[in-house]
Amino acid sequence: MWRAGSMSAELGVGFALRAVNERVQQAVARRPRDLPAIQPRLVAVSKTKPADMVIEAYSHGQRTFGENYVQELLEKASNPKILSLCPEIKWHFIGHLQKQNVNKLMAVPNLFMLETVDSVKLADKVNSSWQKKSSPERLKVMVQVNTSGEESKHGLLPSETVVVVEHINAKCPSLEFVGLMTIGSFGHDLSQGPNPDFQVLLSLREELCKKLSIPTEQVELSMGMSMDFQHAVSVPLGAFIHLKGRV
Repeated sequence: MWRAGSMSAELGVGFALRAVNERVQQAVARRPRDLPAIQPRLVAVSKTKPADMVIEAYSHGQRTFGENYVQELLEKASNPKILSLCPEIKWHFIGHLQKQNVNKLMAVPNLFMLETVDSVKLADKVNSSWQKKSSPERLKVMVQVNTSGEESKHGLLPSETVVVVEHINAKCPSLEFVGLMTIGSFGHDLSQGPNPDFQVLLSLREELCKKLSIPTEQVELSMGMSMDFQHAVSVPLGAFIHLKGRV
């Protein structure tokens, strides 16, 4: 995640957003010329940040925000000031979701995407809960993959991903599969070459699209943190990338 806490406090959220967006554009300019000119999306992580800071970021053009904890997201998204002043806000849930919290998450106003589906059982629970809302739109979901193989991280094994995506597409009519998400290992030395977690996710998307006959441009990738988001943009992916950055 792009950490800009001190910068936000001293120079303002608007300055911080402009700074990170400039760095994103610099990375976009370094991408191979033969790739589609698709703009990455910045997911501003507002975890632990007050509602007023979200509103300030929104006033500077930011529309997509990510939260890690269900209760905090529910309280923040239900804040009367945010509901009134941020009508086009889009909330992404990017934390680990336990099945007992699914119904609470589905009640979040302006919930736009769940990025952390990591099992068939969780997909079924989310599908059933969203179905009960009688929403006219399907809930966008991403499948989380543990590309680094670290026990401390949640997510599917790469080898399990196709099966879960296939299940969502075939058995979860209230969900719309839109992409793959990874957190990946921290501290990769880019002088040693591309981040292997990004490469795994890229290869996995290619495998997934081939096996399930899904156009590549329909499968987004969510990756890139504070130390490597510019590298994530520069990787020749040819599709949307979600970049997570702190407000």
